[in-house]
Amino acid sequence: MIHHQKKLLAALACAAIGPLQAQTAASAPRPAEPPKPFTFFVTSEGLGKGADLGGLAGADAHCRKLASAVGNGAKTWRAYLSTQEADGQPAVNARDRIGAGPWTNARGAVVARDLAHLHGDTLELARLGSNLTRNTVFTEKNEPVKGSGDKPNQHDILTGSQPDGRAFADAADHTCRNYGSSAADGSAQVGHFDRTGGGNSSWNSAHASRGCGQENLVSTGGAGLFYCFALD
Repeated sequence: MIHHQKKLLAALACAAIGPLQAQTAASAPRPAEPPKPFTFFVTSEGLGKGADLGGLAGADAHCRKLASAVGNGAKTWRAYLSTQEADGQPAVNARDRIGAGPWTNARGAVVARDLAHLHGDTLELARLGSNLTRNTVFTEKNEPVKGSGDKPNQHDILTGSQPDGRAFADAADHTCRNYGSSAADGSAQVGHFDRTGGGNSSWNSAHASRGCGQENLVSTGGAGLFYCFALD
């Protein structure tokens, strides 16, 4: 009898442990999915000095730093920024710095197939538009950027570019002295990543900022953020 009771108690214990183990397994957090390889993002943060990015070299380094922090620093990263002719140096076009594409975001979606698709180089492509929208623009951390309607609105993205991705050729300052100024005066051309606001849906050439300092950029709906693209 005693032996029979022991066997019965052991069976009951096993029956109780089984569901408990299943419940524990179900409630255990699933391992995080490995990050998808990406070749495009908006910086999650600026350098904190308005449009003073340390020139193109400083902006490129910031792209590389942010990408490296999430395990994607092996690529050759370039900031999507144009510069103007100054001090004997020729202008630089943003579109000439970023490779040939295609470019994908941190969720694996293609934002543009190539340069022509990105900029709408033909009438057909201009009507089609690139896939760069509020639904596809994310930071290197795979997080959305605050856009029109959010608080604070940070949809102004520094580019210094015309809609075709090329530098301005007039005498006005469109780049905050080629991203070396954080003064209250001066200006930088910005785009709207969310393709809305102010009656202009351009992702790369919506309007000029009201100055070059951090407070100036914030006042027009920005935070000193910029686009980063990988060459490879």
